[in-house]
Amino acid sequence: MKKSPKDKNQKTVALYDPYLDVMGGGERHILSILKVLEDEGYSVTIFWGEDLTDEIFNILNIRFKTLKFESNIFVDTKHLDRLKRLEKVDLFFYVTDGSYFISSAKKNFVFCMVPNRELYRMGVINKIKTINFKFITNSIFTYKNLLKWGLRPYVIYPPISDNFTSLEMDDNQKKEKMILVVGRFFKHLHAKRQDVAIKWFKELKKKHTEFESFSLHLVGSQKKEDESYLLELQKLIGNDTQIFIHANLAFEKLLNLYNKSMFYWHFTGYGIDEVVEPEKTEHLGITPLEAMAAGCITFAYEAGGPKELIEDSVNGFLFKDKNDLFAKMLSVIFNKNLQKKIESIGKAYIQDNFSPEIFKGRVKEIILNQK
Repeated sequence: MKKSPKDKNQKTVALYDPYLDVMGGGERHILSILKVLEDEGYSVTIFWGEDLTDEIFNILNIRFKTLKFESNIFVDTKHLDRLKRLEKVDLFFYVTDGSYFISSAKKNFVFCMVPNRELYRMGVINKIKTINFKFITNSIFTYKNLLKWGLRPYVIYPPISDNFTSLEMDDNQKKEKMILVVGRFFKHLHAKRQDVAIKWFKELKKKHTEFESFSLHLVGSQKKEDESYLLELQKLIGNDTQIFIHANLAFEKLLNLYNKSMFYWHFTGYGIDEVVEPEKTEHLGITPLEAMAAGCITFAYEAGGPKELIEDSVNGFLFKDKNDLFAKMLSVIFNKNLQKKIESIGKAYIQDNFSPEIFKGRVKEIILNQK
């Protein structure tokens, strides 16, 4: 484990996220909060079984100066020993898996990524355990669900890095005939439904010759347990040479795909009743935001978080089904003025609402300035 020198008077922030190795949008969000706190003078500790510093930088493009990894005190550690360790922590963040515990850190926060009722059952015992915790969440959609379950969280939207908003084409470049889909390759919870993207892309090319020369690029993190799903996707692709899978892609290569892609598709929540199963829809939608920031014309399934982000036909498009998506794709494919308008409004929307500066201000307001 990496060690870093520490001033005895330096304030500390620590994280326990049982899903850290997913390296998805939720992880980028919570680690971005920690980065703001580091910039405010805090040293950063993550309780995890191995050092993931390189992965955090290569995949999420977040570089810490003070970050150290310690053994996971939430696994096979006596309760009193854990309390003694947390006593030394000024700010502690926990991404819940549905279990709760008493923390002796000075200030404590539960970071709510997923609007899943099973994660937030606050009976008498859990209320006692979390009496000194505040709850923070990622979107209005998740916030509204948590309110229904008796919690009153603070909303901190994630930042969209300047790496996306500053992307520009050279004089001789233009957007290519590419459709991009970004999200972890997995089938459970809020699955990104790359299977639907493959099927609909094939049908789009057959039905509408305007898209015959397009390619589809599927990008996402992949854990070992997701290998069988990746094989399913490969079978769906078959011998189609215009569909590409990019698993565990480095951040710089992902940026390049965003920069070149004309369109972005987002299918999370497709076929799900968001009232009955909100956890299976998109909780916010960081990748659609990244796509808008990068100048992609963004199409998202009309459910969950994207409904609060996208104003249909203004900064992007929402679709209800396959025919709706295809019709909206056709409406914009040859309309350069509409493309430029949506691209411009989308970029401005990100800069006005999701800039790193706005994010930093919100983190300081909720985490540092609240009593």
